[in-house]
Amino acid sequence: SVGLTPAQREEAARRSLRPARAIRALAASGRPAVLVDDVVTTGATLRAAALVLRDAGIEVPAAVVVAAA
Repeated sequence: SVGLTPAQREEAARRSLRPARAIRALAASGRPAVLVDDVVTTGATLRAAALVLRDAGIEVPAAVVVAAA
């Protein structure tokens, strides 16, 4: 993702994230998810992950980040 704009990074991350069995199970449970990331640079990956989860019907009330680049 080097050399990409933040919007391009977000789109690339979103395309690479597909609903897996665990996501479907979480959606069926009705429970929310909190995203966790070790380092955030632009936030594109977190935004993309949140959108994938929300598209699957999962509430994402928060994200926790250990460090910012």
